[in-house]
Amino acid sequence: MFSNLLNDLVYFFEVGGYVMPPLIVATIVLWFAIGYRYATLKRGSVRSVRRLIHRVAAETHLRTPKGLLDQAVLQGLHIAHRRPEHLRRHLDDAFAELEAATKKYHTLIFTIVAVAPLTGLLGTVVGMIETFDSLGDMSLFAQSGGIAGGISQALFTTQMGLAVAIPGLIIGGMLDRKASAIRHELAQIKDLLCAGTALEIAA
Repeated sequence: MFSNLLNDLVYFFEVGGYVMPPLIVATIVLWFAIGYRYATLKRGSVRSVRRLIHRVAAETHLRTPKGLLDQAVLQGLHIAHRRPEHLRRHLDDAFAELEAATKKYHTLIFTIVAVAPLTGLLGTVVGMIETFDSLGDMSLFAQSGGIAGGISQALFTTQMGLAVAIPGLIIGGMLDRKASAIRHELAQIKDLLCAGTALEIAA
């Protein structure tokens, strides 16, 4: 199995030319970043923000946070119970790390999504140049593949660039929408805590 995978990689490198290593590296980095964002963007409780604050404020034991909202409510209630003079400012500082976590690797994902098709296009141009060189030299069966090799390289690298970009664009967009919803709920938590909702229930 490992030998077959190795042979496939060697074939990809041979067919795709020198643009294939960057595309393969981009694929690995892209899916690492997507996996990291997917693992990080966990909401936690399925309750609404208001009900979650009510539930956590009424609990007598400290729960283990299962997601970003759980963690935010626990941190927010801990700060609110201290009754600091500028509660909103303290909540903004405490939630800054959680909000930053929702944005991590966003730029990297969409940079790769934008660059991968261009890299594939570069391979297309290189393949077409080889094709026209073969036509000019009348070398239909050149060592590098001639016309058939050039066209194959041109089509393969374009396909590879799109294969990297399209799933990244779709999944990256879904993760961005989820991150935006979580940031909106984090803002709701701050508003409710500043309004004194949780403190009234806990009193």
